Amino acid sequence: MDVLIIEDEFPAAERLQKLIHFIDDNINIVGIQESVKSAKAWFSSNPLPDLIFADIQLSDGLSFEIFDAVPIQSPIIFTTSYDEYALKAFKLKSIDYLLKPLKKNELSDAIEKYKELQKTFRKDEYALRVESLMDQLLQDQRKFKTCFLVKYKDELIPIQQKQISYFFYSNRMVCLTQNDGKQFLVDYSLEELEALLDPAVFCHINRQYIINISSVHKIHTHFNGMLKLELLPKSEVEVMISRDKAKLFKRWMEGS
Repeated sequence: MDVLIIEDEFPAAERLQKLIHFIDDNINIVGIQESVKSAKAWFSSNPLPDLIFADIQLSDGLSFEIFDAVPIQSPIIFTTSYDEYALKAFKLKSIDYLLKPLKKNELSDAIEKYKELQKTFRKDEYALRVESLMDQLLQDQRKFKTCFLVKYKDELIPIQQKQISYFFYSNRMVCLTQNDGKQFLVDYSLEELEALLDPAVFCHINRQYIINISSVHKIHTHFNGMLKLELLPKSEVEVMISRDKAKLFKRWMEGS
């Protein structure tokens, strides 16, 4: 098994290398990269390793920048001294992480986990998990819009996120629908709203709707793998989700 280490602290890299060889002396360390820049260069001229150990915070940036720039399909075990990097997301995406200082038993468990994953490993699915993880981490660093000021006659009314059931596009306008059914125009496109709203709460399900997860009343299976939603309050038109988006929608509803 070929392993690449991405770590900018020499003592930490040396300790990790020794621990890996202590656990399994058949593991081949193909390199130790110390920065985002050097890692990108390494990936451009070397075959992908079987497994990557990557520190999150490197001297010239976050290691996620490497995997954003280079298509990586190798499993990654992240290491970090910090616990603020959305560690919950690592578990949700089935990507392991280790807190420093590294402990032999935890490292051994992580390597065993990798060996188990190898049995059912699919590179395309893993690449999607890595991409999803990076998206999640970037989102966790953003502040989402939780209140909208809408015009009503000569007033501006604040509407909080929890009061919003969904946004929909009609007649070249975007309308906000409250839980009580009241509707207001907003000065945003659906694409702009998608970037402003918390994706754990809101989902851009089709060309017309961005919905709050709490607005979903019923989900009906439909022809050719499509889904039909019943929203609360009831929408004026049928709300359909294409077969291509159905799987992502189900994951969103399940919170994963």
